[in-house]
Amino acid sequence: MPNKPLLLRVLDILSIILIPAALVLILFFTPEEATMGAVQKVFYFHVASAWAGMLSFVVAAGAGIGYLTTRDFKWDWLSLSAVEVGVVFGLVAIASGMIWAKPIWNVWWVWDPRLTTTAIMELLYLTYFILRSGLNTMETRARLAAVYAIISVITVPLTFLSIRLFRTIHPVVIAPTGSADFNMSPRMLVAFFASLVVFTILLADLIWNRYRLAALQAKINQGGN
Repeated sequence: MPNKPLLLRVLDILSIILIPAALVLILFFTPEEATMGAVQKVFYFHVASAWAGMLSFVVAAGAGIGYLTTRDFKWDWLSLSAVEVGVVFGLVAIASGMIWAKPIWNVWWVWDPRLTTTAIMELLYLTYFILRSGLNTMETRARLAAVYAIISVITVPLTFLSIRLFRTIHPVVIAPTGSADFNMSPRMLVAFFASLVVFTILLADLIWNRYRLAALQAKINQGGN
C-alpha cells in the first residue's frame, strides 16, 4: 500500500489523542445534570456519534452524485467507505442511546419517532451492502449503489427533524435558547461542541483510511483479472 499522506497521519494521531481527551473532559470537567444525573454524560458521545453517522451518509450521497456524473470509480470507493463508517457510528449512537434510555425511561427501546426513523435509516444502509453483494459487474454495482445512497440520504433530515415534526418523548438538545428539554451550562457546552469536533475528525480519519483500503482492493482485483 502507498505511504500514507501526511495529513492522514496527522488525523490518525489527532484521533488517538482526542478521543480519550474528550472522554476525560466529559467525565471530569462537565457537571452532572440536575434531573438525569451521571447517565446524562452518555449523551455527549451519543449525539456526536449520531452526528458523525448522518454526516457520513451525506458524504456517501455526495460521492454517489460524483460517480454518476464522472463514472470515476474513486467516487464509488468513497461512497462505500462513507456508508461503512456511517453504519458503525449509527450503531454506536443506538447503543449509547439505549444505555441512556434504560435508567431514564426504564426500557431499553421504545418505538418513538426519533428512534424509529433512526432504526429505519440504519436498516436502509445495512441493505446497501446486500445490494452491492448481489451485483456482479463493477459498473452496475457502482451505479446502483450510487443511486441507492442518494435516495437513502432522505432519511437523514427525516431523522434529524423527527423530534420537531412528530410528538416524541426523545429530548430536544439542539434548539433555540430556552426551548431545549434541558439547559446546558458553559462547561456542558464546551464538552458538547468538543465532542462534535472530535468525532468529525475521527470520521474523516476513518473514511480516508477505508477509502485507501478500497483503492487497494480495486488494484488487486484488476491485477487478478
